[in-house]
Amino acid sequence: MKNVVQPGDKREHRYTVTEADKAAFAAGTVHEVCSTFALAREMEWSSRLFVLDMLEAGEEGIGTRLEIRHLSPALPGEELLFVATVREWQAGELLCDIEVYAGKRLVAKGLTGQKILTKEKLTALFNKLKNNG
Repeated sequence: MKNVVQPGDKREHRYTVTEADKAAFAAGTVHEVCSTFALAREMEWSSRLFVLDMLEAGEEGIGTRLEIRHLSPALPGEELLFVATVREWQAGELLCDIEVYAGKRLVAKGLTGQKILTKEKLTALFNKLKNNG
């Protein structure tokens, strides 16, 4: 992997909340606002932007952690700005602080973690799980 990130580096990602992003389960819609799941997906993507810069041939990133703290709801049609900031690179794990904004309003804060491994190692791990379980 290429070590091209430093603490404090930032990446931004914009996403417009859709009707499909509403908080819903098989039993129906819970709230008419952006779900935790949708926020999580986009938070992970914002930190993956660093991983894409770090990957070398034969490597892939894998998520290791995700924390979300909701601060304000986001409505369908609102554009969200996801700001990922490198906290640290330790023991092969990239940790990023994430802030999510709708305009100037802070919607959520959180943390993501990702590791970069060889595709061969990931395939072996996944195959071991399939065979043992």
